Amino acid sequence: MQDGSFRGAPTAITQTADGYIWIGTNIGLVRFDGVSFVPWSSPAGTQLLDLRVFSLLGTEDGSLWIGTGFSVSRWKDGVLVNYPQLSGRIESLLEAKDGGVWLVRTQITDNKGPLCHIKGSDLQCYGGSDAFPFPFAMQLARSDSADLWIAGYSQLCRWRPGSGQVYFKNLAHHSTDFASLRAIASGRHDEVWAALEQPKVPLQLQRIVHGMTAAVDFPEIKVSNSDVQGLFVDKSNALWIATSSHGIYRSKDQRTEHFGSAEGLSSDATSGFFEDREGDVWVVTSAGIDNFRDLQVASYSIQEGLSAAGASSVLASRDGTLWVGNAKALDMLRDDKFSAIRTGRGLPGDVVTTMFEDHQDRLWVGLDTGLWVYERGRFKAVRHADGSSLGNVFAITEEGQDIWVRAGLKLDRIRDLKLEEELTSPEIKEAFTLAADPSGGLVLGLVDGALMHYRDGEVTSVRADAVGNSQQIRDLLVNADGSVWGTTLDELSYWKDGRRRNLTTRNGLPCGGIFALLKDDRQSIWLYAQCGLIEIERSELSRWLRQPDSVVQVRVLDEFDGARPGLTSLKPQTARTADGRLWFVNGRILQMLDNKRALTNSLPPQLHIENIVVDRHSYAATGDLRLPPLTHDLEVDYTATSFVAPQKVLFKYRLEGHDAEWQEPGTRRQAFYSDLRPGRYKFRVIACNNSGVWSGEGAVFAFTVDAAYYQTAWFKILLALAVLGLLWVLYLLRLQQLTEQMQARLGERLVERERIARELHDTLLQGFQGLMLRFQAVMKSLPQHGEAHRAMEQVLDRADKVLLEGRQRVRDLRAEGMTGDDLPDALANCGKELVEHYATEFSLSVLGMPQRLDPTVCNEIYRIGREALTNAFQHAKASKIEAELTFLGSGPRLVVRDNGQGIDPGILNGGRAGHWGLSGMRERAERVGGTLSIWSHTGAGTELEIKIPGRIAYSHARVAASRRERARRAARNFIGKGDGGG
Repeated sequence: MQDGSFRGAPTAITQTADGYIWIGTNIGLVRFDGVSFVPWSSPAGTQLLDLRVFSLLGTEDGSLWIGTGFSVSRWKDGVLVNYPQLSGRIESLLEAKDGGVWLVRTQITDNKGPLCHIKGSDLQCYGGSDAFPFPFAMQLARSDSADLWIAGYSQLCRWRPGSGQVYFKNLAHHSTDFASLRAIASGRHDEVWAALEQPKVPLQLQRIVHGMTAAVDFPEIKVSNSDVQGLFVDKSNALWIATSSHGIYRSKDQRTEHFGSAEGLSSDATSGFFEDREGDVWVVTSAGIDNFRDLQVASYSIQEGLSAAGASSVLASRDGTLWVGNAKALDMLRDDKFSAIRTGRGLPGDVVTTMFEDHQDRLWVGLDTGLWVYERGRFKAVRHADGSSLGNVFAITEEGQDIWVRAGLKLDRIRDLKLEEELTSPEIKEAFTLAADPSGGLVLGLVDGALMHYRDGEVTSVRADAVGNSQQIRDLLVNADGSVWGTTLDELSYWKDGRRRNLTTRNGLPCGGIFALLKDDRQSIWLYAQCGLIEIERSELSRWLRQPDSVVQVRVLDEFDGARPGLTSLKPQTARTADGRLWFVNGRILQMLDNKRALTNSLPPQLHIENIVVDRHSYAATGDLRLPPLTHDLEVDYTATSFVAPQKVLFKYRLEGHDAEWQEPGTRRQAFYSDLRPGRYKFRVIACNNSGVWSGEGAVFAFTVDAAYYQTAWFKILLALAVLGLLWVLYLLRLQQLTEQMQARLGERLVERERIARELHDTLLQGFQGLMLRFQAVMKSLPQHGEAHRAMEQVLDRADKVLLEGRQRVRDLRAEGMTGDDLPDALANCGKELVEHYATEFSLSVLGMPQRLDPTVCNEIYRIGREALTNAFQHAKASKIEAELTFLGSGPRLVVRDNGQGIDPGILNGGRAGHWGLSGMRERAERVGGTLSIWSHTGAGTELEIKIPGRIAYSHARVAASRRERARRAARNFIGKGDGGG
């Protein structure tokens, strides 16, 4: 594991129920989540009795048991419990069937036995009186029968309370500071392995099954038992052996593998093993910890049998042989064993440029600058008639009975190992990929991206510029229907019926840099690309062909799955053997993918929220955290414990109360927020492992951001009330201002109206009155029964009426100050005056209590009513006229109706030419926000209604009453009292 570093030399390793890996060192504890190492520190007021950790154990109840050089301690739920009554160096820990813990120890200073059992607060140790034969014990193991296997310095004991069986009694006894029994390990089916001290090389171990002991030799392990430091049997029943100076060995099914510093192990000095819940095996070395797991993509290098580190081409033959073009060698893999034909020892050249197998199972090989056929263990050259070589061979294929070779600058046709025809053209010179068309002919891929089809001397092509792509075609795959798949640098291309389509990163490819392609048994296409092996299933390809703009779903095997891609200039770079395995070369090593052996990690990651950082202050992610007001920057640190490929663990998180959807940070293990509003939040995070298995509920952490005083609801309510109050005050002030302006204008109008009324009275009416007196004098001088006397009487009668109307107008000008209380009287007086001159019955009714009205509104109602009464008396020819004044809560209403001749519809709608009575009444009603309605039919009378909304008519009446009164008094003082007679 090369994901970080920690201080101290590692001594032990385990995993707790929460998924964390714990590493014991000679200076303390370290916790590991797959990405970062975090030194463990004890809670305030407590500490380990010794910082030297020699053994560790994670139990099902979530406890971490820590064996130190002085005693044992237990860490659970943030609480550390020490057992100082149990002294000595704790060598090994094992979980008991009853939920307790077994331990063995050395360097004992108390009188208790070396084997102890702890459960809760109960502690019991076992010694010689309990059928336990050793004064000290080094290691613990448990068999399927639940018996304990306990290793002393020189003997092995199979023990259960009350009985014990000792093995290897014939071993020479050594001093207590040197162990003759080097290591033990328990496996399946009651199997136990033991390494006994002996100088013999190679390694020999003791295997005990059902109590029977047998020696097992490991001839491939060239070390002695004295070098063994630890034994371990994993879940697959593989035996692991740790040595003090030769790294580790793994033995399974009679096959042994070695891993040392030359293969990447952190050190050749190893001491122990641990297998986590996902099946990874961890190795403790003197320099660190190393993680071993099965990879989906296996690698074959010189260590596995390749002749050199130059594997650049690969071909699978029908007999099961895998051919690998290597540096100065042609390697063969048969029955998982490598052999090679080397240059100078059977291989007639140095560089294998390409390979092909024909229908007769002959192997065609491009070597250096020539073409060779390998058959029955011998190579035979294919040359020109003059004996010269064909040139550099780039590609070989078979079409019918002919072998076609792209060599030098030409395309050669070979039959019966003889060159029959050579073709050349500018296009052929630029073609470096070649494949046969099952329907007949050849397909050539050109460096400018064009695809050329050759058949019986005819050439058709799909030019690259037709699709805007000029990248070199690197690999071709022709389908049975004649359609073609090909790769360029950044595309997977598909040709059919002269049409080309390109699948790129816009359609879901995870990267460019595509080197080669091939199909597997399920007709999925695999791309050997810069980012690894990319699988596109057949269904996804079909969907993309139907919808070229769609995004395909792909599967990627990258470096964490063992893929180590690379581009070679030689062909072919991929192959598929008859058993379905896929093979790839990258110019150095051979790689294999057994797609039928899918390695799936079915265990979802365990999620943890580790830390909360608020404005550079850290908080533990425990309990219900309350954050201070005005929190600005929030950082949430989370992790997931999955160790198969921690770099491929993907996360999603959501802050409920803030995020509407899940956020996808990829592999990032931090979430950031800024300027959170006060409130209750819940942070939730989930993750998926390297196989895409999600964690379900994940981890949840709730917290609250407190509000500053001005962020509280009460403060906002008070602020809203204050704003409303301020607006109300401003409204009242504005109302007062408008009222004062209105009163000022009203006063000015009163003054002006009084002046006009006085001028009319004092000049026009008085002068008119004088003229009438003169006319009366003239009339008296005329004969009473003469025609002139009668005419003069009629003129004087008419003059009296005009004078009466003038006096009414003057009175109207002086009546501007009505407020509603006197409106009924004013209308009644108007009617009485009209009745004196017309033989018409008049009545006025008042409904409701008279209320004060806005002066302007009251004046307009009066004027409309007076105009309506005057028109009715003068023009309706009615015998009866009624006026009805109503004071309602919704506003005042005045109705004037008569039983006269009615109004012509044309006049009612458009008015009479030169007369403005009806239009004037409508304008007055609109000016004060009222509505005027008139109903009339010829011969059926007329009814007029004026309504004013109460919010207008009553709005300022009471508030401004005193102001109006003062304005009225001021106006009267200015113009004086009385009208001067007449």
